[in-house]
Amino acid sequence: MVISIDHSASEPIYQQIRSEVVAAIARGELQPGDRLPSVRALASDLGVNLHTVNKAYAILRDEGHLTMNGRNGARVADFPANASAATHEIGEARLAESLYLLAIEHRARGGSAQGFLDSARKQVERAYSDDPPVSRPAPIG
Repeated sequence: MVISIDHSASEPIYQQIRSEVVAAIARGELQPGDRLPSVRALASDLGVNLHTVNKAYAILRDEGHLTMNGRNGARVADFPANASAATHEIGEARLAESLYLLAIEHRARGGSAQGFLDSARKQVERAYSDDPPVSRPAPIG
């Protein structure tokens, strides 16, 4: 698994870690049952505080992407099989709110509804394409 973070970005580092793990799951680089690096190891590799990694892992667990089991560490969850209805609802609500905020931003910049839908369609096609993932640096951990 490769996690790259930008220390100068406005997005908090824990959120960057969360996004990188979710993207790796979406690309199939991480499969259900795969073990993630320990909090301490990943924090050391990324040069961040271990509480930052712990927060990212806790969010991923709460969202249903990871299972955490003491000594066995963090593993990728089988989301479709194990996520509760409430977890699915929370995810759908989060997605809807994110899309709404993006649409508002697009509109504030003078964009049209159709322009937003066209851009969204292109990104959906990009996310679901069967092309191999973009080459990434060597795995961390």
